[in-house]
Amino acid sequence: MDFGRVIEQATPMLLAGAKVTIEASIWAIILGIAIGLITCLMGMSKIPPLRWISAVYVWVIRGTPMLVQAFLIFFGVPQLLNLFVPGFRLTPLVAGIITLSVNAGAYLAEIFRGGISAVPKGQTEAARSLGLGYGRTMVKVVLPQAVKIALPSMVNQFIITIKDTSILSVIALPELTNKTRTYVGGTSLFFESYTYAALFYLVIISVLMIISRRLEESISYDRKN
Repeated sequence: MDFGRVIEQATPMLLAGAKVTIEASIWAIILGIAIGLITCLMGMSKIPPLRWISAVYVWVIRGTPMLVQAFLIFFGVPQLLNLFVPGFRLTPLVAGIITLSVNAGAYLAEIFRGGISAVPKGQTEAARSLGLGYGRTMVKVVLPQAVKIALPSMVNQFIITIKDTSILSVIALPELTNKTRTYVGGTSLFFESYTYAALFYLVIISVLMIISRRLEESISYDRKN
């Protein structure tokens, strides 16, 4: 066992990898929230084609492995687009963010749908009786309450997204797991290196778990009062 050597040598690499992990996760959750909200509203629309598009998107993304999605976006999409735009390519970071955000968006759509469903219908009826249209009622009354209800689940999805970044090491995204594999390739210190990487993930995830727990307690307190 040579943990001292790993800590001394691998820390700069793993810190760089952790930075990419967090950066990709933040961008993915921001884009995922936008995708999820749009998908949720499409799914609740009275226009059948919008509901169908929403349902198919959620079905496809939730029904296929993210590893396959990553390969398709990083290798397949550029190959297809090269037929129309010669030389088109995606960097691992861009492909990784797209993969994570598209994946998170499908799950966040269901989270938002659950949050909206949890808002008492009386709130909507009261807003409509005051003359607010559907759009303004959704934006000013329903969504603020739905997002508050859904916050703990959104944080949990953020945690899942951070852990999912490790899958993207297969497309050479220089995140935490990829950097660990690079270090292991030169030292063969498998146990020490991956244990150290696991501690990095554990610290990041633990912080988010604490935030999630505080949000749940805050929301629970608000409901009681």
